[in-house]
Amino acid sequence: MRISKVATAVATASVSVALLAGCGGDSGAGTGDDGKPFEGQSADDIAAKAVEATRQAESMHVKGDTRLEDGGTVTIDVSVDQEKNCQGTIGTGEAEADVRHTDATLYLRGDEQYWRSALKQQPDAAQKMVPKLRDKWVRMPANDATTAGVCDKQGFIAAMDEDKSERQGMKRGSTTEVNGEAAVKLTKEATGGETLTLYVATEGEPYILKSTSKGGKNPGSVTFSEYGEPVRAEQPPSDQTVDLKELAGAQQA
Repeated sequence: MRISKVATAVATASVSVALLAGCGGDSGAGTGDDGKPFEGQSADDIAAKAVEATRQAESMHVKGDTRLEDGGTVTIDVSVDQEKNCQGTIGTGEAEADVRHTDATLYLRGDEQYWRSALKQQPDAAQKMVPKLRDKWVRMPANDATTAGVCDKQGFIAAMDEDKSERQGMKRGSTTEVNGEAAVKLTKEATGGETLTLYVATEGEPYILKSTSKGGKNPGSVTFSEYGEPVRAEQPPSDQTVDLKELAGAQQA
C-alpha cells in the first residue's frame, strides 16, 4: 500500500480550500490451526487478506507522515469510520489544522500559518480571508474533494491500494511487534531502490498495523490502530464556524 497516497489525501485539504476561495475475499483469522501465524500462506496472500480485513473494519485510527519530492512533509492523525465520521489533525510542513467530518459536512480549523499556506497561490484572497478563517471551524461543502481524501475510510484505503502490483512479490519476514501487537513483516524491493514494508496483525483479524516506504521519492510511515472503536465527531458550535463558500462569495462581490 503506497504511503504517498497519504500525502495526496492530506495535500488535497489545502488545495481544495484554495480552489474554493478563488471561486476481495473473507479475511479469516491471522493464526493458523496449529497456532503458527498464517501457516502455509504466501506473503502475497497475507497482504491481500490484510487489505481486505482493513477495508472491512468499522473504524480505525490512522497516523503517519510522508516526505514530498520538494522536501516538504505532510502528516495525518485521524480517526475515521465507515460512515465518514472523522476527527483528528492534518498538516503540511509546520502548518497544522484540526479536521472533523460529521453529518455530511467537513470542518477544518487552522491557525494563520495554515490558511496562509493553503492560500499561497492566491495572495490577494489570503490577505482578505485569513483574518476571518484563522482559529475558526471552516465549514466545507458536502461534495468537497477533501472528504474523499481524508475522511472517506473506504476511499482512503482504495487510494492507497490502487496499484495492487505494489503488494505482489512480497517476502515474508520475522514476527515482530507494532505498538505492542504481534505482527508479521512483509517486504518488497521496488523500483528505484525503494523498500516497501507491511506489518500485519497475527492475532484476531489480520489488520494492517503499519506500512512504511524507505529509499524512494516519498519515504514515510503510517500506523493503523484502534480498529472498531467508535468515532464520535461532534458538530462545532455555530458561533465558532464560518462558511467558506459564503465567505468566498462575499469577497468576490
